[in-house]
Amino acid sequence: MPDETPSLQTLSFEKAGSTGWITLDRPQAMNALTLPMYERLAEICEGVTLDGDLRCLVILGAGERAFAAGTDIAAFRDVTEEAAVLAYEALMERVFGAIEACPVPVIAAMAGAATGGGAAIACAADIRIACDNLRFGFPIARTLGNALSVENLARVGELIGMGLTRELLLTARLVDAREAAACGLVSRVVADREALVAAAAEMAEAIAGLAPITLSATKEALRRLRRDGAGASDRDLILKAYLSEDFREAVAAFGEKRRPVFKGR
Repeated sequence: MPDETPSLQTLSFEKAGSTGWITLDRPQAMNALTLPMYERLAEICEGVTLDGDLRCLVILGAGERAFAAGTDIAAFRDVTEEAAVLAYEALMERVFGAIEACPVPVIAAMAGAATGGGAAIACAADIRIACDNLRFGFPIARTLGNALSVENLARVGELIGMGLTRELLLTARLVDAREAAACGLVSRVVADREALVAAAAEMAEAIAGLAPITLSATKEALRRLRRDGAGASDRDLILKAYLSEDFREAVAAFGEKRRPVFKGR
């Protein structure tokens, strides 16, 4: 189970029932992430286990103006040599990979700007919902002059298609909530942050009643499919699900005409 102690680096984590709420809490800086914030986010995702009491994580930003406006520019002041560049990119891949590999579903609840690293966090999540003031994209050709990794390009392309990915990266354009919904980037758009939190909580509650091993196997299978294609190995995932206590419980519950009680085992 993740440590519940709030980070001193303005990222907080708290549990409410079976949902873990991760808040990027630098509203005065559009929730731009410091390196310790990225590290804390990875630690939380890496600490979740299927047999624990968490069934879903929600990532959101403090305030109405931003989900996260990328990496705090101060983090780049020392990125002047090859080793520093590669270390930064390794940290980014650890974070996004940890979100993808987290055994429970991760919801990105986005209000306002979700750009750069913030957009990449959202793309690594399983489900994205947004306020109608969403502005999403990677305007790095206009702002920082850095580049997205192949892994991140693949994540974005899987969600919105390579054609739109090319356009967004090559024009530094941001998409609004209507376009994000139309292209499948977000599954739900709401009016304001209060409604966003309510929608995320409702979705997380629904997820909590589902079979955790099934959800985890589905997440991992989709990750492997993106990386390895249709020939990706799935034997371990199939066996884990069919040989689980939860599978036996579900079969018994069906015969007894009751709802199964899933435990993630």
